[in-house]
Amino acid sequence: MNISEKIFSLRKKLHDHSYRYYVLDDPLISDYDFDMMLKELERLEEENPEYFDVNSPTQRVGGSVTKSFITSVHSTPMYSLDNSYSLEDLKEWEKRIKKIIDTQIEYTCELKFDGVSINLTYKEGELVRAVTRGDGVKGDDVTNNVKTIPTVPLKLRGDFKGEFEARGEIVMPISGFNKLNLSRVENGEEPFKNPRNTASGSLKLQDSKEVSNRPLECLLYSVEDPKLFNNHIEFLQNAKSYGFNIYNNYKHSTSLDEIFEFIEHWEKNRSGLPFEIDGVVLKVNDFYQREVLGFTSKFPRWAMAYKFKPENTGTRLNSISFQVGRTGSITPVANLEPVNLAGTIVKRASLHNADFIESMDIRVGDFVYVEKGGDIIPKITNVDKSKRALDSKKFEFPEFCPECGSKLQRLEGEANHYCLNYNGCKPQIIGRIQHYISRKALDIEGLGQETVALLVNNGLINNYSDLYDLRFDQIVGLERMAEKSANNLINGILDSKNIPFERVLYGLGIRYVGETVAKKLAKHFENIDNILNSDFEKLISVDEIGEKIAKSIIEFSQNEQNIEIINSLKNHNIQFEIDDSAKNISSILLGKSFVVSGVFSNFSRDEIKKLIETNGGKISSSISSKTTYLVAGSNMGPSKKEKAEKLNIKIISETELTNLISGQNLLF
Repeated sequence: MNISEKIFSLRKKLHDHSYRYYVLDDPLISDYDFDMMLKELERLEEENPEYFDVNSPTQRVGGSVTKSFITSVHSTPMYSLDNSYSLEDLKEWEKRIKKIIDTQIEYTCELKFDGVSINLTYKEGELVRAVTRGDGVKGDDVTNNVKTIPTVPLKLRGDFKGEFEARGEIVMPISGFNKLNLSRVENGEEPFKNPRNTASGSLKLQDSKEVSNRPLECLLYSVEDPKLFNNHIEFLQNAKSYGFNIYNNYKHSTSLDEIFEFIEHWEKNRSGLPFEIDGVVLKVNDFYQREVLGFTSKFPRWAMAYKFKPENTGTRLNSISFQVGRTGSITPVANLEPVNLAGTIVKRASLHNADFIESMDIRVGDFVYVEKGGDIIPKITNVDKSKRALDSKKFEFPEFCPECGSKLQRLEGEANHYCLNYNGCKPQIIGRIQHYISRKALDIEGLGQETVALLVNNGLINNYSDLYDLRFDQIVGLERMAEKSANNLINGILDSKNIPFERVLYGLGIRYVGETVAKKLAKHFENIDNILNSDFEKLISVDEIGEKIAKSIIEFSQNEQNIEIINSLKNHNIQFEIDDSAKNISSILLGKSFVVSGVFSNFSRDEIKKLIETNGGKISSSISSKTTYLVAGSNMGPSKKEKAEKLNIKIISETELTNLISGQNLLF
């Protein structure tokens, strides 16, 4: 056997033994024998660098240093899941999907791992990229770090052609977390708070060698590729044979009652699992039915997360303080006697508003019960009035802003109190600038929330336009602002001038104008002047823009200082006009509503929808009397066809659609 053959043989044997050890839990050789084989391969690769392979078993040990993680776009979005908390919620979900799918529906139900979602890309059976979920559209490329995790296969078992994505959760098993913390305490270091946060932080370590020392595990939960699997249960039953780590506790059934028995079992017995879970995930099994069901703007319609009831514990309410948000909203905060809750030390909890405090008659000094909403945000759920002091006094909400002293007002129809000192209340100023530089808005590198507060408190900025007047000599030497940091900040501010209009619009912080609304406004009006000069009727004519949003935009545009700031931003060449590539190609389909169903030969469903939207048409998920056309592909569900025919809605093919757009076939 020559050198190359020996190297390839050792690699194959090590991949096989790793698979048996980490996936099948059925090792054939001892740890010592495995280590000796690995050392032999390391020696041969070092002596023969021409045979280097990025996915060799020797590369799992790490050693590369990543100073900053590259952002990578997912080929298909990683949507979040809609939540449910009862069998009734699940039955309502089932009713909704059965309005679209009129054939029998099978479900799969799996444990919802409490970790960090990861998107693994395989090409010709080899791992080429690992990207965090991020905002669902793009995430951080953490490939080098993920390669150190033994349960992530570097090379799949079998013959694979082309490229596909596999999605899973990076978790830290509880036993590994406890050992890691024991080691940290022995070394005089602070213990980590909980396994989920520790797993997340581990993936962002710069040195992959250090990541390899963290007890991380990858549990795969999805490969939605019809070339590999016909449905989800086929994936769950077979993906392990390809090298993926699949957790075996799942349920496959057509009955929600059976599924709910599975849910109740694991809600009672989750403490016995080797890792943390926060619920279960229910999915439609069939991939074609999933395609028909599609997505809302946030969630897949074919999946639902059932969240377990959060942990609840009691503690003392020591005091109530107040936070002022960027819109002037006053949020009361409970300062608690520290208590361990779901793996973290909780010291504070939101009290929401005056009505919440009044409804529960919450008082300083009370013994209160706290839970983590969705196992994340602490909230007070009950007051033990039997433990209340005899001299306890009813809590009175303050009349004046705790930050600037302005008189608070409660607006009609609002639950919150507001400080209306828009331009003179420092937390509002800081909050607006922090929103402007946030990741989904201008995403200014080198400028974090603490730095914004530092700049405002030092009198260097008073609004987001002032950022573009900052000079290097003004900021170098500030606290935590060395020469390199100052340069990064200035460069990050300059780079933000290339951020597209819809993100700038979101960054302005107009009340009720979130990320999705900003995109719709930008696409409809195409520039900032058209938006700010529009009257109420023009604004509410835009899809999904209601009275509340329209009034808020008008209120923003009538504030002289806002207009001054926008004019200043224009002078700094901020993007206040939609990019040509995002504009409609034509308006030939304007006023027409389309439902797209089935599988197409020349376009994907998403491409068909984009083609319609960029030519002025509107996409709807279900057929109604307002539908203009049903664009039908092969394997279209019979219920859609029947409903379209019943309502006399014209059914067209993809070819007829393209002819329609090109003007060759005017079906109107």
